[in-house]
Amino acid sequence: MEDISDVMRQRREKIDELSQLGVELYPHKYSPDHTSAGILEKFADAENEPDETQPVVISGRIMTRRDHGNSGFAHLQDSRGQIQIYVRQNNVGADTYDIYKKLDIGDFVGVCGTVFQTRTGEITVSASEVVLLSKSFRPLPEKFHGLQDKETRYRQRYADLIMNQEVKEVFINRSRIIQAIRDFLNNLDYLEVETPILQPVYGGANARPFMTHHNVLDIPLFLRIANELYLKRLIVGGFDRVYEFAKDFRNEGMDRDHNPEFTMIELYQAYADYRDMMDLTENMILHTVEAVFDKVEIRCQGTLISYALSWKRMTMIDSIHEVAGIDIETKSDRELIDILQELGEDIENNTSRGNLISDLFEVLVEPKLIQPTFIFDYPVEVSPLAKKKRGNEKFVERFELFINGMEIGNAFSELNDPVDQRKRFIEQAKKRELGDEEAFMMDEDYLRALEYGMPPTGGLGIGIDRLTMLLTDQGSIRDVILFPQMRPER
Repeated sequence: MEDISDVMRQRREKIDELSQLGVELYPHKYSPDHTSAGILEKFADAENEPDETQPVVISGRIMTRRDHGNSGFAHLQDSRGQIQIYVRQNNVGADTYDIYKKLDIGDFVGVCGTVFQTRTGEITVSASEVVLLSKSFRPLPEKFHGLQDKETRYRQRYADLIMNQEVKEVFINRSRIIQAIRDFLNNLDYLEVETPILQPVYGGANARPFMTHHNVLDIPLFLRIANELYLKRLIVGGFDRVYEFAKDFRNEGMDRDHNPEFTMIELYQAYADYRDMMDLTENMILHTVEAVFDKVEIRCQGTLISYALSWKRMTMIDSIHEVAGIDIETKSDRELIDILQELGEDIENNTSRGNLISDLFEVLVEPKLIQPTFIFDYPVEVSPLAKKKRGNEKFVERFELFINGMEIGNAFSELNDPVDQRKRFIEQAKKRELGDEEAFMMDEDYLRALEYGMPPTGGLGIGIDRLTMLLTDQGSIRDVILFPQMRPER
């Protein structure tokens, strides 16, 4: 294989030759009037013969070329796909053809011409004019061997998108997923809002934040780990239904379903509870699946997932009994600790019963929840922002949605009692003093907001990246984030 430095040197020589011919290497503008997909779709019907009297103007990157003396074929790639062009010296003129011969795979060109069908049946644009739009100095990765490495693809997403059309489709569908959710909520009279990314007090989740400093105010600020507490301030202020697509940041590890920067949608509805949020979640995701993919079953990592209603619902206690065969009600704390330690978990002897139950669920049950399943009624110790369960205050009215062994969403009947909320913040503060960096901070302004009064409220958060993983059959969160966080290049 030719060394890349030799190829770049040869391209530099061509750039010099083109400059000496007076060719503008990087013109300011070009105005195509067709896309590759538009032309191919227009003439897909065999009865719709290409009209060689009507010119089209297209533009794109040269991806292949085959030259034969004074003529040649090439494929141009634009944002919608690829189309073949035919360049013949007698049609474009000797000077233009000489310039065309100096072009390389990877160059952007504009082509004016007419559409015809080759003897092999391929729709093609016969060029009457070819214009260089941008000279490619670096050669594209070799199609079958040069861009298979995952790390390289994530670092050089621009090259990944050029060479792998299926990657581009993932991100097109990601955009459609977000739009379908937005349409669904707008139709229910939700208001889309924006809340601060830089926050003086972070909260809304158990996570370690990124910290920065504001020089003029001389105060520390944090990149938000969640937008929950600000959205609930808006419910206090009188908005009944709000949502936000939010970039959140958590200073934590990276794996197949975690990235330090990620996208959530959070929404809050006054006068609703967590069961209303279950119904809304089912309907919203089903609407999204049907709107984007026009079906209700989607295969993900070899498993066919059905999003048809109604989804399974289990309490956390019942799920541990059903999936793992453990009756929590008959087990002492010591017995729960012994079970977890036998499973290889590092458990401290003073861990609360609620945390032990939650840990057991995460280890034994969560990976086995394949079809959409709501797990509800969480221990109060692990849910500092949720209302206590009606009839049993050891638990709270909270659910999480699991699909294909992965948590997708989290929802509460929101705690709106300022006295109870203060007590829970104090408990979180004690955990921080004992070294828990992910425990909640005391947020006096949020407590003040609750003291003005917040109506009964249901809240929901869904991870957009994880939902996109499921719906586009991707195995890692980095496959659905255009520019995932990476270790520095060596």
